[in-house]
Amino acid sequence: MSVAAIIGGGFYGASIALYLKRSRGIDQVVLLEREASLLSRSSRTNQARVHRGYHYPRSFTTGYRSMTNAPRFQADFAPALQSSFTNLYAVARRNSKITSRQMERFCQEIGATLSPVSPELAALFSPALVESVYHAEEQAFDAEILRRMLMRQLAEAGVEILTGREASLLSHSDDGVRIGIAGGGEARELTADFAFNCTYSRLQTFLGDSAGAEPLGLKHEISEMLLIEPPPALSGLGVTVMDGPFFSMMPFPVRGLHSLSHVRYTPHNHWNEDGSDPYRALSDYERESRADRMIRDAARYLPAIAQARPRESLFEVKTVLTRNEGDDGRPILLRRHGPHGRLFSVLGGKIDNIYDIFEKLDEESLSTGRGAPQWTH
Repeated sequence: MSVAAIIGGGFYGASIALYLKRSRGIDQVVLLEREASLLSRSSRTNQARVHRGYHYPRSFTTGYRSMTNAPRFQADFAPALQSSFTNLYAVARRNSKITSRQMERFCQEIGATLSPVSPELAALFSPALVESVYHAEEQAFDAEILRRMLMRQLAEAGVEILTGREASLLSHSDDGVRIGIAGGGEARELTADFAFNCTYSRLQTFLGDSAGAEPLGLKHEISEMLLIEPPPALSGLGVTVMDGPFFSMMPFPVRGLHSLSHVRYTPHNHWNEDGSDPYRALSDYERESRADRMIRDAARYLPAIAQARPRESLFEVKTVLTRNEGDDGRPILLRRHGPHGRLFSVLGGKIDNIYDIFEKLDEESLSTGRGAPQWTH
């Protein structure tokens, strides 16, 4: 009987748990989440965009993979998706890292639909600062519907879910992976054939200084996602200005509002991985909203947004790979830790990257079984 433990119950952890049961025939899969429910942190506190590549004109691979993965995500999670808005991408005249011609050529290369907008929509933008505006095909997802869908699928697959549990890596060796579990009124240990570290910002924290757990090359930032009530002129729109110190506004279906992020003002603080707990840094951070600066700067390009009403700021830790700071790419990280190969670390840059993870895992051997799951109280 084969046993796998998944640490981290975000979208990636839940999806990998399903993959192991459905596609790899793992007999017992245990999903551990430190929060009270699944998909309650970064899976929920993001811009809820299902990418189709438009966002990454400086990283062909990321753009192409997004365009390839989006139809599959749509087929798998259609009830959670919202398409009832007009999605616009604009290219700034100054300080943009791309031109309109480059944007058009990039979209043609990855097969993404890009078309001019009507004069009425173009008139929403400042002609002095915006070079061109396009229709783009993207969707937004409702994180709560997505969570309910995954919960139902996990139950049907027979995945054991333990929420409100803090997991710690005790050891990984040729005999298996030992994980300490605290919470739920008791302390236990679980020994499994394989363990998947899907803790996102806590990837390195979870690994600690364990043997074979080399640095992953992570950068963290404390980010502010602003939720707004857009003015009537913008209520049915998503708007992204490319490609530099600009902004993006998208429907945020789980709250019935719009999100507003800004390349300059959304990141409040950043640091390269140093072994400390990023969530502790977030809890200690003095959260002063930059809502006024986000809206004021966005209004230079999209004047109507000056009438937007801020409703709430969502603060979270965002984690990326340091090697992609130059091209803004969002590749996956799948690291199998030696020398025994029973422990994996997984980081996805975007929600649709999950299919890239599946493809990589298809290449990995998970053939060792150790009998019934070993619990120690």
